[in-house]
Amino acid sequence: MTDMALSGRRTSASTLTDPKILGPALVDAFRKLDPRVMVKNPVMFTVEVVATLTTVLFIRDLLAGGGGLGFSFQINLWLWFTVLFANFAEAVAEGRGKAQAATLRKAKTETVAKRLGDAQSRAFETLPATGLKKGDVVLVEAGDLIPSDGEVIEGVASVNEAAITGESAPVIREAGGDRSAVTGGTQVISDWIKVRITAQPGSTFLDRMIALVEGAERQKTPNEIALNILLAGMTIIFVFSVASIPSFVTYAGGTMGVLVLVALFVTLIPTTIGALLSAIGIAGMDRLVRFNVLAMSGRAVEAAGDVDTLLLDKTGTITLGNRQAAEFLPVSGVNERDLADAAQLASLSDETPEGRSIVVLAKEKYNIRGREMAPLHAKFIPFSAYTRISGIDVDGTSIRKGAVDAIIADVKAGAIAPSVAREIETLADKIAKSGGTPLAVAKDGKLLGVIYLKDIVKGGIKERFATLRRMGIRTVMITGDNPVTAAAIAAESGVDDFLAQATPEAKLKLIREEQAEGKLVAMCGDGTNDAPALAQADVGVAMNTGTMAAREAGNMVDLDSDPAKLIEIVEIGKQLLMTRGALTTFSIANDVAKYFAIIPAMFLAFYPQLEALNVMQLKTPQSAILSAIIFNALIIVALIPLALRGVQYRPIGASAVLVRNLLVYGVGGIVVPFVGIKLIDMLITAIGLA
Repeated sequence: MTDMALSGRRTSASTLTDPKILGPALVDAFRKLDPRVMVKNPVMFTVEVVATLTTVLFIRDLLAGGGGLGFSFQINLWLWFTVLFANFAEAVAEGRGKAQAATLRKAKTETVAKRLGDAQSRAFETLPATGLKKGDVVLVEAGDLIPSDGEVIEGVASVNEAAITGESAPVIREAGGDRSAVTGGTQVISDWIKVRITAQPGSTFLDRMIALVEGAERQKTPNEIALNILLAGMTIIFVFSVASIPSFVTYAGGTMGVLVLVALFVTLIPTTIGALLSAIGIAGMDRLVRFNVLAMSGRAVEAAGDVDTLLLDKTGTITLGNRQAAEFLPVSGVNERDLADAAQLASLSDETPEGRSIVVLAKEKYNIRGREMAPLHAKFIPFSAYTRISGIDVDGTSIRKGAVDAIIADVKAGAIAPSVAREIETLADKIAKSGGTPLAVAKDGKLLGVIYLKDIVKGGIKERFATLRRMGIRTVMITGDNPVTAAAIAAESGVDDFLAQATPEAKLKLIREEQAEGKLVAMCGDGTNDAPALAQADVGVAMNTGTMAAREAGNMVDLDSDPAKLIEIVEIGKQLLMTRGALTTFSIANDVAKYFAIIPAMFLAFYPQLEALNVMQLKTPQSAILSAIIFNALIIVALIPLALRGVQYRPIGASAVLVRNLLVYGVGGIVVPFVGIKLIDMLITAIGLA
């Protein structure tokens, strides 16, 4: 997946060159100088304390008429630039989120609600949406904005959810089932619905989206906290290291001012990763938002990057989602055209993609066209999950189609010749082994044959799973199909394992078994029955079209309701971890390089033996420390685009990532300071700044 694939509808203009982001970010960089804000970042708070100290010393020397004011002023200036550049990086990352939040706020208009006295009434009172409380029932008619989050308890309507998802195509919301959840700020465009409010004012899904993309509710993740502790520990070590230097200088018969010591201290502590750490985390969540996925916490994004097992729904993720009729297979003694004619009649009222495909296949193969049923007083039998049968009674004829075992039971097995029953079962088994779904057809109690519904595996999905396997991620297909069909589709798609005839309890059990082995598990779901598994999974991606229970149970919400996006979510999580690891490696290597670059030049006058280590040949101790301070500040600015964009993602294993990071960012972190500091030293010496 490339970075371009992560671009979303809402933030096409939210780039590093967008003045709408850069202007406010510059202002925020100064606002963040508040010590109460800076203390959250131990490394940069230390730099601010040092900058404040050197400013006080500069003012003292200025008032006293002391010497070396030019050098002191430059050190002061670049120390403050270091702090401001760190704040700017974080402000730019937050600014991209604020731009998205501004778009979302447009959906939060002053909405008037029509509150009903009770669920059975149509009489209502109008009041502001902010006056609604959890449990209230409201009437929403065509043209009305839905005032708050809720569940449809009566009616069916088309709803425009563009304010949330960016998609203009309306979706159906109806009482019961997994399409009953509605979101405040979306608009009913036809018919009417009664909605029971499920959120208190200020805590709706839209409110949470705005708060999350703005970063107002962002908390440091465990990995960030651990890294901050490491950086704070390194800073303390350098405090003691620099504090010991005056003793060595005094022993050599020299002196070294406080200004030089604190400047040296700042160049040695890990300011690069300290400055960019928050920006990396914020940018990771921002990339998900641009991909129309809302993460409820940074912890969820990190967990996505560490996932070991992916549980993937077959329908819509591995297959195209709509099974298509591919063939009519009659039993002996039945003409294929007769089977096709009966199958088409039984499917005329079936509005599912499978039903439509049966009608189309009969028309294409035998030119059998749909008929007007009204004059024949036809009675359609709708599909029921309980009976697993649908059909039609027309002109004294009864036609049924459905699951093979259900049709056999409906026909009454005793009336079926054993040879016909065996033939039907053989045909069904053959279809199942090829990864298809068999539907049996019967007419007036006689079995006619089987319809072959073919599951179409998505193109390129096998290669995607092979890529995940190379990354050490195990894929498990979840399906309600029988084990034979599931095994065939699993083999064709290349998943590592499958769970057939899956129930909510079976999903939950599988997740717990994986976690008991120390693995992190990701899954997606949309129904109330998925809620326990979504809550149990380390990464639970709820579909926006799903129920409120599912959305509240998951720690991510996919606004596009695309189950296949789970793979991309894992890749974004890995990109976040890779970016943080790469820049941490670069920062620490940077510090090591700066140590060997400037220490010999600074102490050469006191210890001539250091000449052998003075490979940089920096002009003077003052130019050495000033060059290092300038480089220290500029490298933060140079790395801001990488921190926000993320390092280039490659689907390789952890050991290969480590080797690559050490070679690119470890070696690069050593080489870049030597080159950069030398060039800056030559420049400032040439123009007489040191």
